[in-house]
Amino acid sequence: MPDISVIAGPASADLAEKIAKRLGAQLVAAEVRVFSDGESKIKMGRTGKNCVIVQSTHPPTDTHLMQALMMARKCADVGAREICAVIPYLAYARQDRAFLEGEVVSIALVAKLLEAAGVRHVVTADIHSQLAMSHFASVQSVSSIPLLADYASKMKLHRPVVVSPDAGGADRAREFAKRLNTDAVAMKKSRDRTTGEVTVEEKLDVDVSGREAILIDDMISSGVSIVKAAEVLRKKGASKVYAMCAHALLIGDAAQKIKAAGVYDIIATNSVPGEYARVDLSPAIADVIQSRYSSA
Repeated sequence: MPDISVIAGPASADLAEKIAKRLGAQLVAAEVRVFSDGESKIKMGRTGKNCVIVQSTHPPTDTHLMQALMMARKCADVGAREICAVIPYLAYARQDRAFLEGEVVSIALVAKLLEAAGVRHVVTADIHSQLAMSHFASVQSVSSIPLLADYASKMKLHRPVVVSPDAGGADRAREFAKRLNTDAVAMKKSRDRTTGEVTVEEKLDVDVSGREAILIDDMISSGVSIVKAAEVLRKKGASKVYAMCAHALLIGDAAQKIKAAGVYDIIATNSVPGEYARVDLSPAIADVIQSRYSSA
């Protein structure tokens, strides 16, 4: 490998360590001090010519994003040849278009901020949409599906069925199910644009009675969609329900609500550190970085 330093952002220190170990690269700690008014101050050690900053932007989102920008700027200031930002959970990706007149396309702004700070390439995981990716000059999104499916294959599930809580995730569910050699079904979800209330149709194209269901999604935030889907699956006779995702934000008491709805366990990647971060993204991310720099 060329002269690479993996910089461990405060939001993703463990993941950065795993990536650096897989690459055989120098690990640089980023010391952070957060002042009483919420401002962050970053101090970094000496870096190599190629800087790989690992910093997810899970809540507190704006704080972690600002810290990523600070680290990138510091790398640029000391003459880094290239700066790659590994942002496993890329905040604002859902704001990929102006849904109402006057709205800011926030992910476009994030892309410009990273570029202005010196970032030339972004690596993320399970980005929300191709449209979100289009706002970046150079970006790669790794899929967590192979890693999550591999984890599920070792759970020794009884007659598993893979379920997407909405039609938009149908392809994700089918890919996951193919790896487990089982069925996939996408539920039909609707949301009231005025009240925000979520409803899920109870009619399913696959019989889930007596089967263990895996609800698969890209992220779980408030948990409302997972709760509604789990309630339907339990009503339809699923023996157990698991929730799996790339990004387990689990805002507030979301995890408790999900389990109260009959979900046996929540399993996610370490894009967001926490109790449910059981699937390591470092193999997929390290492969992308190794490929980029070994061909440079």
